[in-house]
Amino acid sequence: MNLHLTDNLKFSKPFDGKLPDDTSLWTDKLVLSAVIWLSRKLGKPILKLTSRDYKDAGLQRLADFNGSAYELNIKVFDALQRTITGWPGGKPGTGNFNRPARELPYPKRILVFSPHPDDDVISMGGTISRLVKQGHEVYIAYETSGNIAVGDEEVTRFMHFINGFNQIFGDSEDLDPHALIPSKYAEVKKFLKNKRPGQPDSADVLKIKGLIRRGEARTACTFNGIPLNRVFFLDLPFYESGTVEKLPMTETDVNIVLDLLRKVKPHQIYVAADLADPHGTHRKCTDAVFAAVDVAKAEGDEWLRDCRIWMYRGAWDEWAIEDIEMCVPMSPEELRQKRMAILKHSSQMESAPYLGDDERLFWQRAEDRNKATAALYDALGLTAYEAMEAFVNYKF
Repeated sequence: MNLHLTDNLKFSKPFDGKLPDDTSLWTDKLVLSAVIWLSRKLGKPILKLTSRDYKDAGLQRLADFNGSAYELNIKVFDALQRTITGWPGGKPGTGNFNRPARELPYPKRILVFSPHPDDDVISMGGTISRLVKQGHEVYIAYETSGNIAVGDEEVTRFMHFINGFNQIFGDSEDLDPHALIPSKYAEVKKFLKNKRPGQPDSADVLKIKGLIRRGEARTACTFNGIPLNRVFFLDLPFYESGTVEKLPMTETDVNIVLDLLRKVKPHQIYVAADLADPHGTHRKCTDAVFAAVDVAKAEGDEWLRDCRIWMYRGAWDEWAIEDIEMCVPMSPEELRQKRMAILKHSSQMESAPYLGDDERLFWQRAEDRNKATAALYDALGLTAYEAMEAFVNYKF
């Protein structure tokens, strides 16, 4: 299988200040991008842009083509305003007028795909919390184990706990007196002591690291009010190379995702489109979801007709504002709750080995990105929020 589905995702190029001579190329997205460019260049809210502003920037034709500067400002302002919603699953009783998410069905079955066991809360923790509180059935699918992103000291800490637990309660009648814990403890401790720099972990160490991340993910889901019977660990095979370099994504990966889709039959799917992920895991995870959706579509799955797919981005990048189709605001309290959910993944704080050149922790990156999105909407003259999470609709 040789799939490159995410390579087909086309997003807006930043407006460079020059309009095409051919007005047939003046798409709604180009118009949106041009007005946002002018607003940011002048540091003025959209509704305060004047005919003179457009003329001085060489965009008078754009204003005239849309009636006037005033009419163009209103058009762009309204388009941005319609992306903002506090009801990402749709608000019942309001119809679908000018809302990113449709009203019905309600409640919805919502499936969030998380490439690693923390991308869900890092990328859309505020939205997940909203969806749960608004009565939807939220399911979380962790696509990979994330085991190589756990430091060795975390394994040592947990093994100390397990060994100590066995010593304290080892005489209990409920435990096998020939328990495996002491010997496994010694084996793992010896491996870590003799481990060379860059040496791949043993199968047992990888399993322990995977268990650590599963426990953290379950804790975060419980914190967000998601029942554990709605939490899935897919452990896609392509990830299990034991090294940063991953295996090719195959039909086996796709079929695992497809089986889950057919089990849940979601009305909304959320996937990572964070293609700036330096190790490529996000891209392969998203390709697996898109490929599974293509199979379901080709085979005529009925549930897919009532399903919508939303793409999010995570710790590395944010959508260009002209591409955003749904933006979910967060209050200061909701942002703090998102931070607390991220912090449940304690192995991914200071000890995470793949933070890259960015020295900020994951919760700091997430907050800075969400606050920057809100600040941009504010600067353009829209409602000022503490933070916002942004999404783009995937057409299939």
